[in-house]
Amino acid sequence: MDRQQLGRDTESRSATLLEAAGLQILKRNYRCRGGELDIVASDGQVLIVVEVRLRSSQRYGGAAASITWRKRQRIVRATRHLLASHPNLARLPVRFDALVASDTHAPLEWIRNAFDAA
Repeated sequence: MDRQQLGRDTESRSATLLEAAGLQILKRNYRCRGGELDIVASDGQVLIVVEVRLRSSQRYGGAAASITWRKRQRIVRATRHLLASHPNLARLPVRFDALVASDTHAPLEWIRNAFDAA
């Protein structure tokens, strides 16, 4: 299986986990010039932006460590674009989460409040 397919499978597993936890998936793979959002969901009155990461090696810190400062900035930029494009979502507080896995069959680790927009 190629890397893109592995990524899509992990994102599908992530969406399933979020829905099972009671979140409503609003968007998947939201793209704009500034970046991409893997999953955008709502949990009641909170908008949750979820970064999905799969890393088969713990080299360089693994999946969670791969969400670098630069990657976080791209996520924040894409989130700002989403909120500007969808005023109904802009009124909600935003939380940035991550779902990470060490390989395709490993359980997903849900990191709530993985980072701030600052």
